[in-house]
Amino acid sequence: MTPPAAPTAVRRAGVIVAAQGVAALVVATVLVVRVIAGADQHVANGLATAGWFVLVGLGVIAAGRALVLGKRWGRGLAVITQLLLLPVTWYLVVGSHQPGFGIPAGVVAVIVLGLLFSPAAVRWAAGGQDDSASPANRGPDSR
Repeated sequence: MTPPAAPTAVRRAGVIVAAQGVAALVVATVLVVRVIAGADQHVANGLATAGWFVLVGLGVIAAGRALVLGKRWGRGLAVITQLLLLPVTWYLVVGSHQPGFGIPAGVVAVIVLGLLFSPAAVRWAAGGQDDSASPANRGPDSR
């Protein structure tokens, strides 16, 4: 029996999450270009940060692709990514006084969380688990 296809909300969240991963790769590219151009005085820091953005970006792209393909494991990575992004957006708006970057990023994170916690997405995410509270499971537990 094949698992049910991912709901539209999950697939849409997957596209957005994959786009966030691509954005991380773009940031990594900009950091490398800055190091090559000599704008960054600490070459090791610039390259290490770029490497970190590559790792994170590839992981986030993998999570987005998994959601688009209907793989449940991508949901956890996507949710964690959005939850980690929310304090970053707060700092961008309040601490760095960059609301032009922080507000859109925060709105996107909230939209993705809304899509991933929509009723259809939650039903889909729970689809692979047996519901022990179901009336069909009235017999004793045989574990």
